[in-house]
Amino acid sequence: MTRFAEIFADRFVLADGAMGTVLYARGVFPNRCYDELNLSDPNLIVSVHEEYLRAGAEILESNTFGANRFRLARHGLSEKVEEINAAGVRLARLAVEHLKDRQAGEAWVAGSVGPLGVRLEPLGKTGLDEARAAFAEQIGVLAKSGVDLLVVETMPALNEAREALEAAKAVAPHLPVLVMVTVDDESECLDGSSPAQAAALLTEWGADAVGVNCSTGPVTVLTAIEAMRAATTLPLAAMPNAGLPRAVEGRNIYLCTPEYMASFARKAIAAGAQIVGGCCGTTPNHIRAMRAAIRAMDEQAHVEGKEAAPAMSKETPPAPLAQRSHLGSLIAEGKFVTLVEFLPPRGIDCSKEIEGARRLARMGVHAIDVYDAAQASARMSGQSLCIQIQQHTGMETILHYTCRDRNLLSIQSDLLGAASIGLHNILCVTGDPPKQGDYPDASAVFDVDSIGLVNIARRLNHGLDIGSNAIGASTNFTIGVGVNPGVPDIENELRRFAYKVDAGAEYAITQAVFDLRLLEEFLERIRDHRIPVIAGIWPLTSLRNAEYMKSDLRVAMPEEVMLRMAQAETPEAARAEGIRIAQEMLEAVRPLVQGVQVSAPFGNYEAAAEVVSSVLPAGK
Repeated sequence: MTRFAEIFADRFVLADGAMGTVLYARGVFPNRCYDELNLSDPNLIVSVHEEYLRAGAEILESNTFGANRFRLARHGLSEKVEEINAAGVRLARLAVEHLKDRQAGEAWVAGSVGPLGVRLEPLGKTGLDEARAAFAEQIGVLAKSGVDLLVVETMPALNEAREALEAAKAVAPHLPVLVMVTVDDESECLDGSSPAQAAALLTEWGADAVGVNCSTGPVTVLTAIEAMRAATTLPLAAMPNAGLPRAVEGRNIYLCTPEYMASFARKAIAAGAQIVGGCCGTTPNHIRAMRAAIRAMDEQAHVEGKEAAPAMSKETPPAPLAQRSHLGSLIAEGKFVTLVEFLPPRGIDCSKEIEGARRLARMGVHAIDVYDAAQASARMSGQSLCIQIQQHTGMETILHYTCRDRNLLSIQSDLLGAASIGLHNILCVTGDPPKQGDYPDASAVFDVDSIGLVNIARRLNHGLDIGSNAIGASTNFTIGVGVNPGVPDIENELRRFAYKVDAGAEYAITQAVFDLRLLEEFLERIRDHRIPVIAGIWPLTSLRNAEYMKSDLRVAMPEEVMLRMAQAETPEAARAEGIRIAQEMLEAVRPLVQGVQVSAPFGNYEAAAEVVSSVLPAGK
């Protein structure tokens, strides 16, 4: 066994995330030497380490990524290599000791060793012997200061990685060494080597574990890890950036959400990684979400490791889609679906919603789609409103179900309860973070994201709980997901949509569509994993409403629509114009999708009825 296997007992391990990203968020300008903060602001560094420990990190990297002689020289600090590196290890160890009594498990301190930041021969003037000496100087201090292992990371070229590894073997032969390269958009090492070549050579040179970090984001790292797995038997590590930073309103923002990083963690582990973590752009929130994903996989592996019969042999397959619900039958038969979206009331009186549903049922609307704590607001539960609408009107409902407020056990309990009381249509959504709602200090759970939620629902549909235990019958859910064709990072949205389809999604409902071109492009790009798509339609009520959706909700809003709303001279005229725009959009999307979901803005069910009437039997 390698020394890594001895340390981590052949299980999945979570490393921490970015140090620089958190420091920058706390007001430290990037022109500072972040490594020097070990000396000038040690409490700040300890507090960041502690945040990652509380989020569930088990490997804590010292704040020494750039603490080599070459990089420190840029800040006039080349003579402080020993002082800065020793302080970096001491602060990480101090954070571990601070939280030791509150940690569920052990945490290891890793000495972080980054690239030298100079070109090595033959492409540069720095000799390989000089590079090895610089690495040996830094690694020697880290080893003497008491790190548990070494992480040589973000290596742009294999010759530099080799010099770091040889230095580690010379001055710290007792320490395990993880060596990670970085890759480009094509998942190739920056010196032109393939990930497989990198893994094979690093294995030959004596690394204890190998992997990929930084790079352009989770997808490229995942591709590289898959290639590495075929070339080495060593433990693999995957620690990507949270995507590439995008300029959004003058700020560089990493757009990969914690939920997406959690999804990456699951996929990386499935591809063969034993150690996962984050690099630039990742925060304690990302690590917390990844911790939940890994915990679930650890539990699943424990269950599957028992000597009981394979779980899937106990499954109860769901009924055909057409037999699960009225919505399922419409989708299975390829009929055009009409839905109206309701927002639950803030209090306990839902008579207005029930009367609105009754009116829409008489018109021929197929189902009512009910929000679940939209925009993180405190309202009547969507599940309660769904069952009351069904009981009082006989109309079928679709329950939005979010992951924000529930852990894995609560999710399973809720879904089992929903199925038992006759709610067979669900829309799996991640949910808005609490900071966007009425109670920004409320805690969030996010044990899984919408992709994980679809997986759970699919298992329940096959008569299996999250522990692969038989539950006796299928829940027979018709499983839907949300999608946003107008989101700024469309590549991420497309990847997540593909994951949702792979997980078991059977239909999708889009965010409000105002730009037909974006919907057409989206539908074209999902043709290889197409499921029935229902387009969201929103009747605008005012120019302010349009501005809010564009600026706050990031809904793609063409200037033509903004101009039309701006030209409405009275509130009544604005509402009428909003309905006309929605009717026009409905007719435009009708040939492209399998249905529409019309929202009832601010509880205005009359507006929704007016928009949807053109596609109902009485309106044809």
